[in-house]
Amino acid sequence: MSASSQSVSHTASTVLMVRPYEFFSNPDTARTNAFQTDAPADATARVQSEFDAMVEQLRAVGVQVVVLDDSADPVTPDAVFPNNWVSTHADGTLVLYPMEPESRRPERRADAITALFAEHGFEIRRLIDYTHFEADAHFLEGTGSLVLDRVHHRAYACYSARTHATVLRRFCEDLGYEPVGFQAQGQDGTPIYHTNVMMAVGTRVAIACLDAIRDSDRRRVETALRSEHELVAISHAQTSAFAGNMLEVSNEDGEAILVMSGTARAALDTGQVEALSAHCTLVPVDVPTIETSGGSVRCMLAEVFLPQRERL
Repeated sequence: MSASSQSVSHTASTVLMVRPYEFFSNPDTARTNAFQTDAPADATARVQSEFDAMVEQLRAVGVQVVVLDDSADPVTPDAVFPNNWVSTHADGTLVLYPMEPESRRPERRADAITALFAEHGFEIRRLIDYTHFEADAHFLEGTGSLVLDRVHHRAYACYSARTHATVLRRFCEDLGYEPVGFQAQGQDGTPIYHTNVMMAVGTRVAIACLDAIRDSDRRRVETALRSEHELVAISHAQTSAFAGNMLEVSNEDGEAILVMSGTARAALDTGQVEALSAHCTLVPVDVPTIETSGGSVRCMLAEVFLPQRERL
């Protein structure tokens, strides 16, 4: 590992979360999201309770959480997943992404998060807006489509209706990443809609469903992952239980925290838990109602890597 790589932090100690105003099953997203199921009638109240409990749990282990309240108008049932439309980077860059479901595009509230970040002392130095790619039906849904190794500058991406090679290449050119694109599908042959449901990359450990990756791509992706990380392989069944949808963050003491859902934690076997625990403190949170939308805890977390202004 080079000295320059060592100086870059893979984990954020602050995350952005959006507290939903309303939550229900979105037919617009169900077309391409095989993980989605029907939400209960009282989903909004349940989801708000799960959201608040997750914020409390993260803050209890020393992770800083910045919360943006969803707006009542327009209606955005998937607003709890901000990582699909925004990412931030250590050089002060904020990126806005093109999203495939038209119903999700109003979630992008650049002015609101810019004001929120400024309120908390974060500095935005550059804005990159890829949303114009929507006119050509070319999509890249943030760190749902992208699983970033920020230390070694690799961008893992599973091609799908929501992840287009053209936008991936543009992101990598603009942000200085090497693209690692591949094809993947579930056990029933359905394309994996987001990379982050089947893969997570931490500082020293990575999780991936290798069996989902197309034969011609598998060795290349596995080699890239194993070159810098201990790799924990998960099964198709574990992937369906959101065991790939994890995120490593850091707390105020610099400790590595691996956030996952209670569903994901219950799906892991003893050996997998031991391998992950050797590198991170595991923090499972229960979000079963939120998971009916086809996303889990990683999707709820937009890492904040922006520099902070010096305090006088």
